[in-house]
Amino acid sequence: MGIPRLSANRGEALMQSEPTAALRHRTVEAPAGRLHLVEQGTGPLVLLVHGFPESWYSWRRQLPALAAAGYRAVAIDVRGYGRSSKPAATDAYRMLDLVEDNVAVVRALGEESAVIVGHDWGSTIAAASALLHPEIVRAVGLLSVPYAPPGGPRPSDVFGRIGGPEQEFYVSYFQEPGRAETEIEPDVRSWLAGFYAALSADTMPAHDEPDPHFVAPGCRLRDHFPAGPLPAWLTEDDLDVYAGEFERTGLTGALNRYRNMDRDWEDLAPHHGAPITQPALFIGGALDASTTWMADAIDAYSTTLPALSASHLLDGCGHWVQQERPDEVNSLLTDWLASVHS
Repeated sequence: MGIPRLSANRGEALMQSEPTAALRHRTVEAPAGRLHLVEQGTGPLVLLVHGFPESWYSWRRQLPALAAAGYRAVAIDVRGYGRSSKPAATDAYRMLDLVEDNVAVVRALGEESAVIVGHDWGSTIAAASALLHPEIVRAVGLLSVPYAPPGGPRPSDVFGRIGGPEQEFYVSYFQEPGRAETEIEPDVRSWLAGFYAALSADTMPAHDEPDPHFVAPGCRLRDHFPAGPLPAWLTEDDLDVYAGEFERTGLTGALNRYRNMDRDWEDLAPHHGAPITQPALFIGGALDASTTWMADAIDAYSTTLPALSASHLLDGCGHWVQQERPDEVNSLLTDWLASVHS
């Protein structure tokens, strides 16, 4: 297929070195153009959707565990990432399009329905898929980012007020095309290392240190990243896989997700306040800003996720839950999936 060798093939080699590995790489047609996916196992379909800045490889510890538990585990490269197509238009990364990509994958795999599990932005994409296509999504697993129904103030207005005049919130910093790319792309590997460390439980800054979610005037986001060793969950080889992919593709496709939040707000207005009624699971890190900033969303789950099976906050865990705590997450996922399919 003419796929460049380096990060993607290195990731495959790292996975295939495990005794239980039997990964199958393929591409399928989707509204994005082509979507790359990696699958393992047979049985009911579980679709795994990554967040920023990751790839299918962020599910490397879940694929074999789900396969061993009797599921067809499929991890995709979201449009704009990895080996998937990268549309040029900024508005090609709106939520409605990403949802239709998920639907296309389910159908391309010859399935009528799937459980979708997402992390970070993938959690939001999984939730929107369940909301918009209940006939396709039979259950939804949300990791790190809680479900908050569509509605409320315009996102750009909200994020513009966070931090005040002395510092800029990272979501606002990501809005201008090319701005964050200019910071990241000259040295992708070290930027990723710092970003992963900033949100990991064992390497994140202390409470009295600068918050890595904010940019001071005239500075860069990375200026608040911690300096030091990689987090325990991330090996040098793992970092090479991630860095190699973004060095090849650039960051624009990934960052364009942030640049569509106001469009999503408009597109999803008809679903203002809508609950997700399918069986659901939430797993977050107790030290993750996503779970503390959105504590009210978690508290509202009895209304917004009425079929929620369980909500778990993992003590001593940061943002990258399925990579920081793979065994615990795998156990929670497989127990929940067994209840969904019983």
